[in-house]
Amino acid sequence: MRQRRTQQNQRLRRDEHHDGPDELRPQVRSIGEMMVAEKLFGTSGIRGKIGSEVTCELALNVGKSLAYYLGNEGCVVIGYDTRTTNQMLDQAITSGLLESGVDVIKIGMVPTPLVGYATEKLDADAGIMLTASHNPSQYNGIKLWNKNGMAYTSEQERKIEEIYANKSYVSVSWDKVGKLSVNEEIKGRYIDDLVGMVDIKKGLKVVVDCASGAGSEISPLVFRKAGCEVTTLNSQPDGFFPGRNPEPNAENLQTLMKTVVAIGADLGVAHDGDADRMITVDEKGNISPFDSLLALISKQFDGDIVTTVDAGLCMDESVKGNVIRTPVGDVNVAEVIIEKDAAFGGEPSGTWLHPDFCMCPDGILSGLRMAEIVSREGKLSELLAKIPQYPNIREKITCTKEQKLEEEYFLFQNF
Repeated sequence: MRQRRTQQNQRLRRDEHHDGPDELRPQVRSIGEMMVAEKLFGTSGIRGKIGSEVTCELALNVGKSLAYYLGNEGCVVIGYDTRTTNQMLDQAITSGLLESGVDVIKIGMVPTPLVGYATEKLDADAGIMLTASHNPSQYNGIKLWNKNGMAYTSEQERKIEEIYANKSYVSVSWDKVGKLSVNEEIKGRYIDDLVGMVDIKKGLKVVVDCASGAGSEISPLVFRKAGCEVTTLNSQPDGFFPGRNPEPNAENLQTLMKTVVAIGADLGVAHDGDADRMITVDEKGNISPFDSLLALISKQFDGDIVTTVDAGLCMDESVKGNVIRTPVGDVNVAEVIIEKDAAFGGEPSGTWLHPDFCMCPDGILSGLRMAEIVSREGKLSELLAKIPQYPNIREKITCTKEQKLEEEYFLFQNF
């Protein structure tokens, strides 16, 4: 497994140095105007409000841009979460790819980690997940994946932005358009492989809250197949997210916290909208501190651990190997995991990467591994109490896209 993944990662590094034609350099106007108009990707793909920021036209042209980046050939896997706007974005981005000579494999409504998994297992050249993750229903987005299951790097995203901004993409002739296919078998392979990754004592009581998102069908099934006694919350797919906001935090998980206590469950597991994240609730109904939870899972691995700059000091005092820190964003963690051959990596948000399985963050596997720890070592509350505690405040500041880009440019120029 490690040798095969190393070969894939070496190919990925070579691919990143392909700059494409010289004409892809963006036509610079003013710095502010260029950054606002041409910056598509944030820390986790393209995201925005439907109609004003994310449109079918954008999806169509992102599909064409990705196809051009791939050399107008190859194959792309496409999946989406439960949002009501995904059908139209799916059709638009698929059309852009087919028109540009790239084959498309549709795998339907699936968790984000399944797109990364399928891209690798089906030997596709890229993957696309249509999701806005933990954001409300009126948002949607596009995230791109490499053939080894890792998200596109910032350098790869920059090249897509250049193609998009300069409209360098091309249409192929009628006899060279891409082929469209559907693959339903990959879900079963993914489920079986997940179950094979853990050894959970039969009968562990787990409550799974899927937020009516992309994990609604697969996550409870996987936990049952792994031997757990499962109770579900918000496990009916619904893009309006009627049960709770898809952000898995204490405010939105009150029902899960109460249910765990009410039925005497050993563990609660909550996903975000696309199930690449996971957070737990202990047997007392308390949501797990993000840093402590990351430290607990990290100490299970031998070797170095990669995390982000916002992770607490408890990481350094808990793990067996070195702690390596990166800027925020799962792709930054993934790049350093590959570079340092690290054993595990993740963000305190619950976005964890398991390089022994796939380089895509996987909230379902993360939940399974926490269930395995609880079944083997005892009550989650007691395990977390052993992790050193340090004060840590996380707050979100609302700002416009223009403000974000201006701040990024200022930091780039001055630091």
